[in-house]
Amino acid sequence: MSAETTKHDVLVVDDEPMVREVVTRYLERDGLNVRSAADGAAALLEFENNPPDLVVLDVMLPHVNGLDVLSEVRRRGEVPVILLTANGEESERVRGLDLGADDYVVKPFSPRELSARVRSVLRRSAATTDSPIQIGELVVDPRSRNVEVAGSQRDLTRREFDLLLFLAANPGQVFSRSQLLDQVWDSSAEWQDPATVTVHVRRLRNKLGDEPERWIQTVWGVGYRFTS
Repeated sequence: MSAETTKHDVLVVDDEPMVREVVTRYLERDGLNVRSAADGAAALLEFENNPPDLVVLDVMLPHVNGLDVLSEVRRRGEVPVILLTANGEESERVRGLDLGADDYVVKPFSPRELSARVRSVLRRSAATTDSPIQIGELVVDPRSRNVEVAGSQRDLTRREFDLLLFLAANPGQVFSRSQLLDQVWDSSAEWQDPATVTVHVRRLRNKLGDEPERWIQTVWGVGYRFTS
């Protein structure tokens, strides 16, 4: 049993009883406390009564769909969310990332893969103790997980912050999307769609006002690099 996951509380939301049962069993093997909900309304009630450390959330839910649940979760805070999506629902995966999902898994999925994703996201959600990084008017503070541009605070999701912190800590180095998946998402690149990185970079640039690519530069055909 991993010490890093022992005290974490995970909410699994899916309308299929078998999925809830299997996912719960695998996550409990990792030492996680697991609760479940069968629809979006029940999930929001669970979240309000006892906010979890992470939510595994199916997109296709009765009553209140998963993307609406995600929007409400993001309105209330930055609890990590991993989406479960049906194969072929690319538009919903992209919309989920735009709404602030930390990761997604396509159905049918391997329970071991999902368990690894959960451990990865929980690890990445822990704050670091490094000193702030300042590049001109941009300040990235790993301790508080705050980002400021010209003294104005920018609200980033956990994944956006992790991506910015990794790039800012390695200025001038070019990283492919697969390398960023491995480093920032901390899971095998073969489990991820490289478009995940593209979406997060776009969102990050928009929030930072990073035009025309003052900090995060696209290296065409290769990936991205941070310029100081």
